[in-house]
Amino acid sequence: MCRRERRESAARLLQLARAADEVAAPVLVPRDDDVDETLEEVALVGGRGAPRGLERLVRIEVPAGPRELDTFREAMFNHAHRCYPPVTVPTILLCGVDLFFRGKLEALLTDHRLVTTDSVDPPDCVIADIARIDPVEVADAYPDVPIIGFTNHNDTGGLRAAHAAGFDQVLVKSALVERIDAIVTELIGDPR
Repeated sequence: MCRRERRESAARLLQLARAADEVAAPVLVPRDDDVDETLEEVALVGGRGAPRGLERLVRIEVPAGPRELDTFREAMFNHAHRCYPPVTVPTILLCGVDLFFRGKLEALLTDHRLVTTDSVDPPDCVIADIARIDPVEVADAYPDVPIIGFTNHNDTGGLRAAHAAGFDQVLVKSALVERIDAIVTELIGDPR
């Protein structure tokens, strides 16, 4: 600044406009009438610790009766009273299946659990996209598990490779969508 500012009197600050309404508090502010019970003071003997009577009350432990322990054991360890019966859901491993087609399979196979190759659970069935994986590697990795392979209708080389690798079912993608539930039920049984 090239020039000096002159001093103004404090009276000029009174010209500021005041707020029209009171600003609401963003949190709940407790008032005197919000308290239901008053706190009672407990005098400590000599200022060193709790009174002897209070110590005795705190130290008393009521032992559980023999019937109460039996009831607790029954509730914790009796497996007949479970809320849900144990259900075994067949696990289907998806190899090379893209997310879009996985969504279709999940909608069609509601009674099965679909997992990817990252899962540690052993699969009951394998569904593989032949165009994205090597059929021989999948057949070697899961020799005792039924394998269903699918690909596009114009990939005849992939269909032949899956048959040669020993897949149990090899289908084009459109036929798989139409018959997946029946094929899985035929290979691993009905989950219900």
